[in-house]
Amino acid sequence: MADIDVLTSLIEPEAKALGFALVRVKLFGGEGDRTLQIMAERPDTRQLNIDDCAALSRRISEKFDVLEAEGRDPIDEAYRLEVSSPGIDRPLTRLQDFADWTTHEAKISLIEPQDKRKQLTGELKGIDGETIVIDVNKHGEMRVAFANIDSAKLVMTDRLIAATAPLSAEGADSIQVEGQD
Repeated sequence: MADIDVLTSLIEPEAKALGFALVRVKLFGGEGDRTLQIMAERPDTRQLNIDDCAALSRRISEKFDVLEAEGRDPIDEAYRLEVSSPGIDRPLTRLQDFADWTTHEAKISLIEPQDKRKQLTGELKGIDGETIVIDVNKHGEMRVAFANIDSAKLVMTDRLIAATAPLSAEGADSIQVEGQD
């Protein structure tokens, strides 16, 4: 299977060239059903629209086609390319994500247990150097080394939905406002 660090080093400059920040590169699925998932965002809106996804997909496809023609294909098997915005319950993959989403609820899976826990759910309190601070539900505040985090994502809450409402309603058929007809 392809090396994620190599893929990231190839994809990140293409995202940056379009003004996007790379959120995650993930390769998953079994033989004959591989998917290369790329999540990116505009730093100012933390979102991508369909045209942004299409532009990034084209850039990556063109770059990988050139590498393949040179005999340096970064993924030596068939795969599906999936480019998207991180979504509302986005993965937290960078240290800064934990600071940016302070006060929101997150679910964190640890590599090694801490206080006999491998799963933490609670309100993010920020970062302290390379340490994530989280107020774990029914447990209290915990400090977790960023290097000990296997995966993390925001938890869907009404507050998160309100905080991530699209900046533009372009393309929406209609907008329903609760309490109004």
